[in-house]
Amino acid sequence: MPIVIVHMFRGRSIDQKRRLASAITDAMVVHAGAAPDNLIVQINEIEPENWALGGRLAVDDENCDAGV
Repeated sequence: MPIVIVHMFRGRSIDQKRRLASAITDAMVVHAGAAPDNLIVQINEIEPENWALGGRLAVDDENCDAGV
């Protein structure tokens, strides 16, 4: 049973997450031969104050998509 885990900043709509889960499932079926009914897509939403790149918190970086 394949599991795909997505970490991203919070703020996407339910509809965006539905489309993302569908697109990931489709890609896994086409490119990895996964059975869609056995594929888990887990979306973990991270607060920007809990994510850092290059020593800078995402919440402090205006170039990051923390505001989605």
